[in-house]
Amino acid sequence: MKKYRIQKYSTESYRLWNEFVANAKNATFLFHRDFIEYHSDRFEDYSLLIFDEKDKVKAVLPANKVGNALHSHQGLTYGGLVFNQKIKLQDVIEIMYQLLEFFNQNAISTLYLKQLPSIYHESPADELEYLNFILKSKLIRRDSLSVINLETDFEFSASRAEGIKKGLNLGLEIKEEQDFDLFWNEILVPNLNQKFDTNPVHSLEEIRYLKSKFPNNIRQFNVYNNGKIIAGTTIFESDFVAHSQYISADDSKNITGSLDFLYDRLITYTFRNKKYLDFGISNENQGQNINQGLLFWKEGFGARTIVQNFYEIETKNYTLLDSILI
Repeated sequence: MKKYRIQKYSTESYRLWNEFVANAKNATFLFHRDFIEYHSDRFEDYSLLIFDEKDKVKAVLPANKVGNALHSHQGLTYGGLVFNQKIKLQDVIEIMYQLLEFFNQNAISTLYLKQLPSIYHESPADELEYLNFILKSKLIRRDSLSVINLETDFEFSASRAEGIKKGLNLGLEIKEEQDFDLFWNEILVPNLNQKFDTNPVHSLEEIRYLKSKFPNNIRQFNVYNNGKIIAGTTIFESDFVAHSQYISADDSKNITGSLDFLYDRLITYTFRNKKYLDFGISNENQGQNINQGLLFWKEGFGARTIVQNFYEIETKNYTLLDSILI
């Protein structure tokens, strides 16, 4: 078995980490240190770099520690081990063995993995899905994401087409904006407060900061009716996927079809050259329930389901990887 060196991330590795992520086979801009650290005050960072015998980075793990458990970074939508382009399954087996052994020897009894959905992979990267089977990992959550494969002949439903027509008849205007103030203050925050008694994951100050760091990846589209904002969406754009981070409209959406009108434009024109448009989950209650109305709206654009898996791994089970290769 090859020997790997496991090193805890520090600011001295900032450039090394980001260069690795930029060329990894299963990473997005969310794994850049500037994104991971925008809310560093909320988490005890325990991110790791894994080096091979030639001192080359073979993998990284964005993570944070809570008690005796290590989590795929809880401040990110997805996580797991990030690998270089040339890594093979045997390498992953050996890396995972030594990682879990390292955790077990350092009083970390449990590893929680929040997998990166496959649509974000540049090349096949399901090694951990296989190893979680061998490790007898516990599937603790499974979310369903509504995704449009933009390379297929998807169709809009009659109800979505009707909403688009209403928006056209009303002469609604779509603008890509460089600031988030109107959408956050007049649409998103009031809606979330009223309907769910909650706030956006990102404060206005945080989304402004992230936009300054990732100007080409974080995009804001607003819908206006006679100059007044009535709807909007915040898109996180990666190499292959346009992800709807926030979608919200005022009460006039039932009359104007503002979100139908907006997403027709985004799907048909703005992001037509992407592989996928990811509406995200319609799940509630840790994946146990689905918001039927929300799912109906997304599937009306031709979106269909992929899943995101969440695993609980006992680190002492690293010995189960001993006998895979025969």
